[in-house]
Amino acid sequence: MLDFLTQSIDIIFRCFLAFILLISIAHLLGKQTISQMTYHDFIATIVLGAVAGNLTFNTSFSTKYIIVALVTFSGILYLSTFISLKNRNIRALLSGEPTVVIQDGKILEQNLKKLKFTMDSLNQALREKDVFDIDEVEYAIMETDGHISVLKKLPYRNTVKKDIGIFTPNQAFFPIELIMDGQIIEKNFTQNLLTMEWLNTELANRGLKLEEVSYCVRGTNNQLYFDLYNDKIHSLVDIET
Repeated sequence: MLDFLTQSIDIIFRCFLAFILLISIAHLLGKQTISQMTYHDFIATIVLGAVAGNLTFNTSFSTKYIIVALVTFSGILYLSTFISLKNRNIRALLSGEPTVVIQDGKILEQNLKKLKFTMDSLNQALREKDVFDIDEVEYAIMETDGHISVLKKLPYRNTVKKDIGIFTPNQAFFPIELIMDGQIIEKNFTQNLLTMEWLNTELANRGLKLEEVSYCVRGTNNQLYFDLYNDKIHSLVDIET
């Protein structure tokens, strides 16, 4: 029983340690690494997962040696990422390059074959881009993370306001969250030179009290949006069960 408790405590410690190390590594490598799945990231995910798994439950290996392996491989990843930023050829080797699969409306079968990509897979990828008729496509490119980017032919592209001469403001503002879950986000007030006096004035103009507000954001049009705890909706369309 004592041996079981000792090993359980060791495994619990290893789990916490693995979590902390992986979080630290993710911050070190940056958001780009975890947002895409290139060749480089695919290998990193497999190896880091395997090493972290051994750290958590494989008590036959000493913790310090697994940590050395984890830190070493993380260093290799960081170094390869740094070199990729400096050298385009290395970046292409580690992450791959985009591949054109449709050009001038023509499917490039040889490129599909090199990618080991079937027509069924291509059609599915196009449908995910709201393209159900392949005749609408001018260009389609397989990106390094495995996603398809599509440029439609001119008659099938969405019309924008500029095309029909509708005037729009030249400037859009970055949305700023001011209240979340009823709590003031003081950092956003400070960074954007806003004051509580200004917010209280805006609340008073709308006949609201601070304690009634669940969420408040200053949107891209520089207008305030308030969501209240009491939504005054008597018949909900859908209720989470």
